[in-house]
Amino acid sequence: MYRYEGNLNGIENAVVLLSYPEKAFGDPKALRAFISTNAALSTQEILSWYVCRWPIEVFFRQCKDKLALDGYQIRSAQGIKRYWLLMSLAHFMCAVGTGRFCSFETGYHEICDTIQLEKYRYLFQCAKESNDFDSFMKFVV
Repeated sequence: MYRYEGNLNGIENAVVLLSYPEKAFGDPKALRAFISTNAALSTQEILSWYVCRWPIEVFFRQCKDKLALDGYQIRSAQGIKRYWLLMSLAHFMCAVGTGRFCSFETGYHEICDTIQLEKYRYLFQCAKESNDFDSFMKFVV
């Protein structure tokens, strides 16, 4: 663990912690960097805060990557609150909506697969009920 205290990109007194697992020193993928603007915190306190904060960071990354969190264009406070509620519900459904508790990624992929299967099932039913392409398109569109 290496600790740096001082100026950092306009922040007058920041703390940067650099950490490598003992057996992975030198492996660039193993490097972990932690930044704090509160230099009064000890190294252990900063790491403890990061442990508490990490699930929140994972939630935001998953919502941005899979649920288009970074693509919304809502300006009203009420709209933003509603969007956050829907985003949280969608995230929750991915974790428990498959009938069992699982990781967000697993649940997300299972739900996407189910939706895709239901689209095909619907198209198949429409095709069975139509005699030609035009009547099929009337069902689908």
